[in-house]
Amino acid sequence: MSIFEYNGSALVAMVGKNCFAIASDRRLGVQLQTIATDFQRIFKIHDKLFLGLSGLGSDAQTLHQRLVFRHKLYQLREERDMKPETFASLVSAILYEKRFGPYFCQPVIAGLGEDDKPFICTMDSIGAKELAKDFVVAGTASESLYGACESMFKPDMDHEELFETVSQALLSSVDRDCLSGWGGHVYVVTPTEVTERILKGRMD
Repeated sequence: MSIFEYNGSALVAMVGKNCFAIASDRRLGVQLQTIATDFQRIFKIHDKLFLGLSGLGSDAQTLHQRLVFRHKLYQLREERDMKPETFASLVSAILYEKRFGPYFCQPVIAGLGEDDKPFICTMDSIGAKELAKDFVVAGTASESLYGACESMFKPDMDHEELFETVSQALLSSVDRDCLSGWGGHVYVVTPTEVTERILKGRMD
């Protein structure tokens, strides 16, 4: 079993019309044994920027703390929040810095940039960015997430339709992966509000 699959995870970010959604499962396991069913994988950097970290749970928490620290320094120096594109470059640089002993994480970054244009991207454990205009996925359930998102996604969805689509994609995908599941955690972000919802899923 790969170290990336040790704790199990499922992450997806999807864009709509001037909004985006980012969702994860809630399971923390040690291989096939479930340890917790309320594990946090999505972190708020600021009101219009969210970070999801799949992979090894301990590395995800360490990396999150480093990124929050770097963002706070940026806010103090620049007196503004970081743009999603800038934050993606920061995450990439921090990961590449540790390329010989990497953080075993696959980050998913989602945010609203200038003119409230949604930005999503993912990268591998050494910071190679992959940008997308529709959706990005990460984690042990990524293969089934690709299939579900490909069939359900359509462009320019409003925030309610986007929530429904990303939730159905997540729930149907984690049922096909035994290392992730136990419900879901969904954030839908528009220029004026952030909606957080907990999904109930199969508890097995």
